[in-house]
Amino acid sequence: MPIPLLYVAVVFIWGTTWAAIPYQLGVVAEEWSVAYRFGIASLALFAYARFSRRTISIPWKHYPLIIVMGALLFSVNYLFVYYGTGYLSSGLVAVLFSSIIVFNSLFERIFFARLFVRRLQAAAAVSIAGIVLIFWPEVNHFSFNDDTMLGITWVLLAVVVAALANMTAVINTSRGLSLVVVNAHAMAWGALTSFAVAVFLGRPFNFLMTPEYLLSLLYLAIFGSSIAFGCYLALVQKIGAARAAYSSVLFPIVALVMATFFENYQWTSTGIVGVALTLAGNWLALTRIKSKQIK
Repeated sequence: MPIPLLYVAVVFIWGTTWAAIPYQLGVVAEEWSVAYRFGIASLALFAYARFSRRTISIPWKHYPLIIVMGALLFSVNYLFVYYGTGYLSSGLVAVLFSSIIVFNSLFERIFFARLFVRRLQAAAAVSIAGIVLIFWPEVNHFSFNDDTMLGITWVLLAVVVAALANMTAVINTSRGLSLVVVNAHAMAWGALTSFAVAVFLGRPFNFLMTPEYLLSLLYLAIFGSSIAFGCYLALVQKIGAARAAYSSVLFPIVALVMATFFENYQWTSTGIVGVALTLAGNWLALTRIKSKQIK
C-alpha cells in the first residue's frame, strides 16, 4: 500500500477510536478490556494469516523481542494511557501524548545513531504547538493538584513506553518477517500481559454483554488494532518511527471533526489556527527536500 494511504488509514482509524474507548471504561477493569481487545485482534490476525497461507511461526531467535514489543506496545502502553485518562481530560491527554514525536526521535538517536534532522525538530515544535492551541481552553484552565500530577505521570510513562516499543518494532520490521504474523504474536503477548496484570492486581473478572461495549470492543480490536497497527508498523518500516509518530497529532483533529458533525462541537479561532499548525508540522515532517538534507 502506498505511504499516503497508510498514513491516512492510521490517522482516520485511530482518530475515530477516541469515540469508542469511553464505552470500554467504567464497569470492566481497564486490564481486562485491554486483554480482550488484543486477544481478539490477535485471533483475527492469526485467522487472516492462515487464510492467506502465511507461515505463522517465527524463528525462536527473533521471539524474545516479539514478546517485549507485545508487552510494551499492546499492554503496558495502553494500561498507562487508560489510567491517566481517569484523571485528565482527553484534550490534555492528546497534548501530552503528542510528545511521542520527540521521544521517538530521541530513541532513534540513542539506539540507532540516527542524526537529528532540523527539519523534523521544527516540525515537532510546530505540530505540538498546534495541538496545544486546539485544546487551549483545557490547557488554559490547567491547575496542579495531586490527581492531575498522577494523570500526567501515567500518560508520560505511556509515551516513553510506546516510544521504546516503537524501537523494538523498528528491529522486528527490519528482519523480513511478515507484519501480520509479527503483530499476531505480539498482540497475543500483549493480551497475556494484561491478563497477568489483572490477576496480579486482583481485578474482578467480568464482561459486559451490552451492545455498546461489544461493538466498541470489536471496533477497537479489528480496526483500531489489527488493521491500524498493521498500517502503522508498515509506516515505521518505510519512513521510520520518528516520521510515523507525526500521525499521533492528527488523531485529535479527526475526533474533533467527528464531534462537529455528531456532537455540535463549536470551533474557535484558536482551534482553527492550531489545526493549521498541526497540518503544517505534518507537511514539514513528511515531505523531503530534493537538495541535500540539512542535519
